[in-house]
Amino acid sequence: MPADTSAADLYRHGLRLLLDKDIPGWVDLWAEYGVMEFPFAPPGRPARLEGKQAVAAYMHGYPDHIDLHDFPDLRIHRTTEPGTIVAEMRGVGRVVATGGPFDMTYIAVVTVRDGRFTSYRDYWNPLAVQESGVEFAGSSAR
Repeated sequence: MPADTSAADLYRHGLRLLLDKDIPGWVDLWAEYGVMEFPFAPPGRPARLEGKQAVAAYMHGYPDHIDLHDFPDLRIHRTTEPGTIVAEMRGVGRVVATGGPFDMTYIAVVTVRDGRFTSYRDYWNPLAVQESGVEFAGSSAR
């Protein structure tokens, strides 16, 4: 993506890549030094990933566990901080192992510099994952 890509445009592009199951393409949107954080991560799941390689390792098998179909209800809020947005959305699809539904609400605080993600704080609900029996990226409970 061009260096002048807005945070909102980059975020929307990233969602499209996730729906297309293009994890390498999604990881390519990251700065080498980017940090992904999960403030509500339960025990056994990472709370912080430092660097593009760590993000790539975390996301590598995501489509093998969650088959995403859509991100309805996407709302992107601009902030007073340059390059930073707050995104609200749902991710819906199915749990690959069980065929059951996947429906998770997310809030993310995302910062973009030079057309790349540099910070991504993902406030996902760990209870929803535990209830559906999902084992996916970054889980040490596999």
